[in-house]
Amino acid sequence: MDISYLLRQSMGAVPRFHPDRPALSLETDATLTYRQLYEASNRAGNALLDLGVQPGDRVAILLHNCLEYWMLYFGATRIGATVVRLNFRLKSAELEYALTDSGATVVCSEPLLLARLQGIRDRLGVTQYVSIETDGADAPDWCHGWSAFAEAVPDEPPVPLPRGDQAAMIMYTSGTTGRPKGALWTHDTTAWCSAMQVLEWRYAADTTHLVPGPMYHVSGIEAFASPVLLMGGHVVTLRSGGFDIHHALRIASEHRVTDMLLFPYMISEMLASGAVATVDLSSLRRIITGGDPLLPSVTEALDAQLPGVDVVQNYGLTEGTPVACCTAPGDAKRHPGTVGRPPPFAEVTVRDDAGAILPVGEEGEIWTRSPAVAVAYWQNPSATAETMVDGGWCRTGDAGIVGPDGLRISGRKKDMIRSGGENIYPAEVEDVLMRHDAIDDAAVVGVPDDRFVESVCAVVVRVGGSSLTEAEVIAHCQEQLAGYKKPRYVVFVDELPRNLSGKTMKYVLRDAYRDLPQRSGSGAASAAARGEARRGS
Repeated sequence: MDISYLLRQSMGAVPRFHPDRPALSLETDATLTYRQLYEASNRAGNALLDLGVQPGDRVAILLHNCLEYWMLYFGATRIGATVVRLNFRLKSAELEYALTDSGATVVCSEPLLLARLQGIRDRLGVTQYVSIETDGADAPDWCHGWSAFAEAVPDEPPVPLPRGDQAAMIMYTSGTTGRPKGALWTHDTTAWCSAMQVLEWRYAADTTHLVPGPMYHVSGIEAFASPVLLMGGHVVTLRSGGFDIHHALRIASEHRVTDMLLFPYMISEMLASGAVATVDLSSLRRIITGGDPLLPSVTEALDAQLPGVDVVQNYGLTEGTPVACCTAPGDAKRHPGTVGRPPPFAEVTVRDDAGAILPVGEEGEIWTRSPAVAVAYWQNPSATAETMVDGGWCRTGDAGIVGPDGLRISGRKKDMIRSGGENIYPAEVEDVLMRHDAIDDAAVVGVPDDRFVESVCAVVVRVGGSSLTEAEVIAHCQEQLAGYKKPRYVVFVDELPRNLSGKTMKYVLRDAYRDLPQRSGSGAASAAARGEARRGS
């Protein structure tokens, strides 16, 4: 089944539901019905065909959250192209890698973000650029404007429907070796992901789901929005940047939201701000969270402020099933710390280093399997062979324990840092640090952060005689990395702790600097952290 079924199902001779039902809303600014989304997506598909896009071509989307994102996503996948969903926080060097690796020939973006491509255009294989004019900004003269897409024919594109096993989407995940990997999804992967979520959470036509996360995430489209659209429900999205819990709850109240995705730091802000008391959330039935477990005190406070609203803890990853485990109703409170059990058609095991399944209570690596596991890493057979094993299992690299109440996550994916719902791999930041002429050695670890769960801490050894400052280190990283990846704290040491094999003992660094945020009340690092939080970068 191809992805465009999500829209076609309301338009046939015997539609599953009325096409004039609301499908998508961007806050309270604009709403598209299923009919409008279907026609706008067809226009986008036909316009891409006019630009010469062929089945199998890669079309990159580099946009903040907007309704045009959906039109382009559905339009490109409908004509058999593969959408490359790019993080709008990425800097020029990061974008150059992803666009070159994917072989994208078309980029759809907006003036603010297209500026990051200006200096690297001659090194890219991109032949066509499309600009969504935003805030009155004009498209650069080397881009096609959006008018051709808005005025294209709204009929079904004159090409066959894609096969279920055709590539639909590439999403780049940060790599443990410093280079991101493109997780490849097919149309079948997306269809199965939607079906699994519907079966688990009983989404229906009366579901109105607030999805605040960015659309380049699987949580922005595949994990929650697509299953709601499958059932004729209503998806509400927020504009990108500067997340504010008061604003989010006002939008939820005005749309009479029934389900809401909130990352743990958002829940903490909600509880601390008193925002719940300022709006009508009587329609809300469920809050879904993930990435990091909620503390028992948080679930108790949620129950006190929103009695009768269930909290669902879930665990998953882009390449290994976005929701590989989730808690049953009430279990997040009864069994704090658990991420529950697999949804329908998903399997989870905990294994030792040899791949043998471990008994209940023993810690090992989490393996997942489902029809929603990515089929491969794009043009990376070695990484695919290492991760996708034994007939469809995905080795997550996460450590876990199976108990009587389901799966518990006991360790991070190698040295991964979780910050504000984003995955940050130290190797990527370390690679940038080591390019600085004044840095002789460096290691990156996560330190606790009250709002974002963890922040990036760079432990740096200067080249002899150097007077390198923390502000210079942060500025160097900010030039080459997305804002959320740059260090918020920089510590200078004479040497890094290493074991007999020469490997950096990061657990020593994590223990040594665990209380760094409390010690760092001023200076460049903490000032940068405060600015980052305000910008929502």
